[in-house]
Amino acid sequence: MTTLHPAHTDSERQACEAVRRRLIGAWTLVSYTATSADGHVIHPLGPAPQGLIVYTADGHMSAQLSRGDRPATGSERLEDSPPEELARAAVTYVAYGGPFDVVDPTTVEHHVTTSLFPDWVGRPQVRKVTFDDTCLKLGLATPVRMWGGYRTAELTWRKPY
Repeated sequence: MTTLHPAHTDSERQACEAVRRRLIGAWTLVSYTATSADGHVIHPLGPAPQGLIVYTADGHMSAQLSRGDRPATGSERLEDSPPEELARAAVTYVAYGGPFDVVDPTTVEHHVTTSLFPDWVGRPQVRKVTFDDTCLKLGLATPVRMWGGYRTAELTWRKPY
């Protein structure tokens, strides 16, 4: 269910509900860029990242993102992989999930209840949301410290059909 500020008008509520309905489903990652204040763009998960984000009608989300060129650990089972290989794999993977709310027509808030990075649990991940033709764009509204500098990020997603 979308959480709304009491001051929202009926049209704002309808706009939030329209965004929520449009989010529902599975989206695959097309690109992930992070841009510094001076305009320098990096690709935190490489030039060909892989990912899936799912929004459910009952108000939950799950996101999985990784580098597209991650090397295999050479083990068939997680517990058989050497710790250094698991650490390398974790650095190139982002995973979290939990309930979500459309805060306003341009903002979605992910309430993290599970995450590969335990420090995100209990800390909301706020994203600016826009739609462009068949794509969903999620971004950071303000710069945050990531990969050696303060940057904004934009992730572009597309439904796989």
